[in-house]
Amino acid sequence: MTDQCEGAISPPVSEPELLKQTSSSKPKESLSSSLPISQQSSSLGRFISFEGTEGVGKTTAISSLCERLEEAGIDYIRTREPGGSDFAEQLRALLLNPQTSIHDDTELLLMFAARCDHLHERILPALAANKWVICDRFIDSTVAYQGFGRAHGDPKVLDKINQLIAGFVPRLPDTTIWLDLPVYEGMRRAGKRSQADRFEQEALDFFTRVHQGFVHQATEHPNRILQIDASGNSEEVALRIWQSLSVDL
Repeated sequence: MTDQCEGAISPPVSEPELLKQTSSSKPKESLSSSLPISQQSSSLGRFISFEGTEGVGKTTAISSLCERLEEAGIDYIRTREPGGSDFAEQLRALLLNPQTSIHDDTELLLMFAARCDHLHERILPALAANKWVICDRFIDSTVAYQGFGRAHGDPKVLDKINQLIAGFVPRLPDTTIWLDLPVYEGMRRAGKRSQADRFEQEALDFFTRVHQGFVHQATEHPNRILQIDASGNSEEVALRIWQSLSVDL
């Protein structure tokens, strides 16, 4: 999960000491050389979300993307879910607090309450201003975590989620980057972090179901969701993302 920041004009706001990896053997591709010419000159805003289970490297990958957007002079905001707006951040603190004990339906509705505020306060205004929106998690995480992690893929719960999306999410991402990594490897990486939040404390079986949720979403929405191999170092993953985006955009 990531912090929010404005791009081009001001640098991204990083999480407590974002991981940075460099390579002396591979020069970084510039954004202008990675995207089609039609996109290089376009001023239209794009909505790109990043998804994945714990420990897949979303924060680092998003930072790399934001750096490239800055190099190209593209204005953007970097944001996250749950959170992203003042009210949504308050709900995030509640949802991630290990001391919070709530019913699964309550958790689902709080996620959408946060998302609704986030959309209207941050995402939609940014897109209307022709800014790019780079978001750490969006609706696919709700399907994966609440629909599969909590509800084991129960069709009735998935139907609830789809109804909430239809009723309260007027804009879906143009492209979703799904960073895919074996669950056990992601958990090993995540285990090196500081104190686990309410979701990170779940057992391996929970995250196995979450991964199944992302597989489900990628199967249902192949034109929107790009599956990216998240193994290897950060620069290798960043290159895979750019190669996929250059075709998709």
